[in-house]
Amino acid sequence: MRILLSNDDSVAAAGLHQLAEELRKLGDVFIAAPDRVRSGASSALTIAEPILATEVGKDIWSVTGTPADSVKLAIHELMKRPPDVVVSGINNGLNTGSNVLYSGTVAAALEGAQYGITAFAISRPFGENDRFRSEAKLSAKVVAKLMSGRLGRRTAYNINLPPNKKPRGVLVTTVEPRPYQDRFDKRVDPRGRTYYWLRGTPPREVPRNGRASDDWAIENGYVSVTPLRRDLTDASLLDDAARAFPKQD
Repeated sequence: MRILLSNDDSVAAAGLHQLAEELRKLGDVFIAAPDRVRSGASSALTIAEPILATEVGKDIWSVTGTPADSVKLAIHELMKRPPDVVVSGINNGLNTGSNVLYSGTVAAALEGAQYGITAFAISRPFGENDRFRSEAKLSAKVVAKLMSGRLGRRTAYNINLPPNKKPRGVLVTTVEPRPYQDRFDKRVDPRGRTYYWLRGTPPREVPRNGRASDDWAIENGYVSVTPLRRDLTDASLLDDAARAFPKQD
């Protein structure tokens, strides 16, 4: 099995290489990741300037673009044959709720999924690097377990790990629908210029209809697994919207 590994924390990130070590037990690992931190890049592509890819190790490329650039370039140019699996992570910071919209980690997985490649995004609470080894072992087990069952086509599985060393279990979850409670810290720099620093508090949704949200699962000590698709069409409103525009010759 050929596994393409990427992230948005850069090709030098500790979580990336710890995960690569565990994934090598499942197959051949190829790494293509941004040359610097690109958190919050979502699915942005580099189109106004060239992209450079430097091989910094055996089957490891440092890419001057975004996470989506890295995966797209690896699939089409860097690898001799397309991967069987795309994995993104381990991200240093959760990607639950509305963070899914902005995450470069999730976007790298979705980039693979749109080509029909099995894809996973993996994230953990922001913290020090000392736990990446145990988290990588857990992540590889969750990936292997999911791959042993039926997988959705063009689906990326968003996996988030809780802060506790021994999770209570694994929950298949929905994306928390409520946005963060955003706020900005307003500060003044040494030159007298006002600047803003985004902060926010995640919502804590109670389970509904027997299915917990990703934020709730993490808050209560579970690993969260959420199947994601890039299709943003609200099919329930297609007919209503069409009635506003009668058929024309």
